[in-house]
Amino acid sequence: MPDAPVLYVLNGPNLNLLGEREPEIYGRETLADVQALCERASPGWTVIFRQTNHEGVLIDWVQEAQTRAAALVINPAAYTHTSIALLDVLKTLSIPIVECHLSDPATREAFRRHSYVALVAAKTVAGHGARSYELAVRAAVELAQERGLA
Repeated sequence: MPDAPVLYVLNGPNLNLLGEREPEIYGRETLADVQALCERASPGWTVIFRQTNHEGVLIDWVQEAQTRAAALVINPAAYTHTSIALLDVLKTLSIPIVECHLSDPATREAFRRHSYVALVAAKTVAGHGARSYELAVRAAVELAQERGLA
């Protein structure tokens, strides 16, 4: 029996504070709740779910995903709007990338309306709270299957 395809779900700064930080914007679900949602949304897949507050660590994980994953879901949080280094590493991937956000950056402060990640993402899912992750995971799985990666 072949190994299960691997999906990376990577999370950027302050997402470890989900459920506590600005729940009126980000909801009351914790990061552990989001992880469980991602795992339920991708039966038959191995989900590598990680969070970091450090840009370089996030970049290292994206590089790792290049050789281990069939697809990537990423919520880079504030790095979405600021990190050219993250954009550069995402450009190296040959797997589908789905950008994910709990809130809708387009309806928030002006500085949040630009996404470097959107330049390389096959899809962006935003504004559905924790359900954004479920929709993003399903989209990533479907894209990987369409490309014959899973």
